Amino acid sequence: MAKVKIETPKGDIIVKLYDETPLHRDNFLKLASEGYYNGTLFHRVIKDFMVQGGDPQSKGASKGARLGSGGPGYTIPAEFNPSLIHKRGALAAARLGDEANPKKESSGSQFYIVWGQKYSDSQMGQLAKQMMVQAQNSVFGELVQQRKKEIMDMRRNRDHAGLQALQDELSAMTEAIIAEKGLGKLTAEQKETYKTLGGTPFLDGQYTVFGEVESGLEVIDAIQNCKTDSSDRPSEDITMNVTVIE
Repeated sequence: MAKVKIETPKGDIIVKLYDETPLHRDNFLKLASEGYYNGTLFHRVIKDFMVQGGDPQSKGASKGARLGSGGPGYTIPAEFNPSLIHKRGALAAARLGDEANPKKESSGSQFYIVWGQKYSDSQMGQLAKQMMVQAQNSVFGELVQQRKKEIMDMRRNRDHAGLQALQDELSAMTEAIIAEKGLGKLTAEQKETYKTLGGTPFLDGQYTVFGEVESGLEVIDAIQNCKTDSSDRPSEDITMNVTVIE
């Protein structure tokens, strides 16, 4: 399993990359070996949520500069895996929102490391319902995008019966996809992880998780506790150097 070291003014973070997400793993290793991340900032930090970096435009950025839109000029296809969750310390790929990015493709370079929170039993119960609804809406929305032209034609022709039949078809397909891929559900072990370690489970199945912190969670804690401005950028520049160590 490949590993990288992220050096910061707050200390070093060792991250292992998952073999189950080879596209993200190989891309991250390529950029790290090229020195792409060296001198970039953790430009977006939200306490009790996550720390984000990987924007090449953050390198040497002036105070107050708006960051978060830079990248290498390409995206990476989503590699969702129900076994890889947004637990505390998870490494995941940032991306544009669903409206502009219905396939949920990842940024070519921007990433975040999860901090999140710990969940009680009652919170997990409510969250489970929300995650299922989120999964249903997400899958259904993707299917609608794939049949968009057909839907528009039916609307223009005022084919109400056809629209209803198509909606029923897409709803059935949605349930089948969710059941096949195990979306919107957490195993007993995953629920226990979110209760004892913490994380951001509502992001599962929405953003690709492709690694996790092996050592240096205290560094993430220090970064996520930094003072930030109105754009969630740390008041002090927190630079990084990323190198491949295995």
